Amino acid sequence: MKRKKENTGKIFIAAFIGLSSLLTPMISTSVSASEKMETFDWTRESVSKLVINDTNTAAEINKEELEEITSNSYIWDTWPLQDKNGHPAVVNGYKIIFALSVPNDVLPGKRHDTAEIVYFYSKDGKSWEPGGQVFKDSDALGSRQWAGSSIVDKDGRLHMFYTATGRKGEKQLSYEQRIATASAEISTKGDGVAFQGWSAHEVILEPEGEFYQTMEQTGLGEGSYAFRDPYFFQDPKTGEEYLLFEANSAGRLEDRFLKDEYIGSADFRNHQEISEDSKAFNGSIGIAKAVDGDVTNFELLPPLLEANYVNEELERPSIIVKGSDYYLFAKTHSEKFAPGLNAPEGLYGFVSSSLRGAYEPLNESGLVIANPSNQPYQAYSWMVMPNGTVASFVNYTDVDGLDIHEIGEQAPEYQMEHFGGMLAPSIKLAITRDRTKIVHEKKQGVFK
Repeated sequence: MKRKKENTGKIFIAAFIGLSSLLTPMISTSVSASEKMETFDWTRESVSKLVINDTNTAAEINKEELEEITSNSYIWDTWPLQDKNGHPAVVNGYKIIFALSVPNDVLPGKRHDTAEIVYFYSKDGKSWEPGGQVFKDSDALGSRQWAGSSIVDKDGRLHMFYTATGRKGEKQLSYEQRIATASAEISTKGDGVAFQGWSAHEVILEPEGEFYQTMEQTGLGEGSYAFRDPYFFQDPKTGEEYLLFEANSAGRLEDRFLKDEYIGSADFRNHQEISEDSKAFNGSIGIAKAVDGDVTNFELLPPLLEANYVNEELERPSIIVKGSDYYLFAKTHSEKFAPGLNAPEGLYGFVSSSLRGAYEPLNESGLVIANPSNQPYQAYSWMVMPNGTVASFVNYTDVDGLDIHEIGEQAPEYQMEHFGGMLAPSIKLAITRDRTKIVHEKKQGVFK
């Protein structure tokens, strides 16, 4: 999760100047006939249909009523250890969750600069015990690690997919992002969970410039860059395995032009003024397929979804299957929408009858869960479980009407006082065909 103006959470393209000398390895982009499906375009017209009401507005969070599962750290982007079928896994009676973390004396807006992955374990899936840091600093790739996903295979081995951000030992903090993996044995001897026998960490996916924008293709005028947030998915219809991830549409800003398919109907375009500045917004949801079932070897495929001229960051994408339909979800911030689009901080979703088929926005616009209008930043990083439970973390609450940029300009004491950095109450979501609604709030930190 990155913002343009949150204190030192800025991702200006100027940070990438001088990095063009980094080498990008050759990555297979061969696409079989069965994979040659048209990428879905999330249009400005769809977003313009957005309506906020009781069915998609989360209950207001009172941070003072919540409990921290760690007393000396912030946690945010969180995910459970899952079986390959996407359900939270149980290993010898234990459930395990992972989260990004920093000590709670770090300014909230700077937390991504030093983030590491930690874990917690539980017997009942409600009361979580801290397990500590997942990786040794000397082993993990990147100058810090951002969000990912984790699965346990049939042999009981943990496979961790994560975002390696920057380069180890870099003198100037960079925002290069690559997708990496490592695996380990899960030990439940004694009264807890530990990981041992880690494999070597390796980068398994990088953008190649054909489907996904490389850092070399970015330029001044673009607000952010993304190639991160891997999510493992096994298609129950075929058994084939994939990684989803957040990315940007390939190509340079100066080569883009306004296309009708990104806007909507001709009638809609005729009645809307579309700013040229919208061309800088090119978020996408990418996908890569495991080669011969090898979860360390993936081939890039065309994106599942592009949000050109709509949104620049579709974070932590994930997918569940309900009945015969595929439900694709992503999270985004209100300020990540292109000029002329008024949409809330929230969870957005899309539905298709096939993995590579023509996705359509849920609820016409795509909006699934929005923060309440008087608490616009109260939660973030929503993750939908196969049973409709949605987990997230507490972000900024009770901010006195300030927008996210103004929050980042406040004194450190203010920012720390109003930042949650803890698990939020979960939400029960009902999904029926192309419609969703919030059913009720669940207890804090529930993933099942």
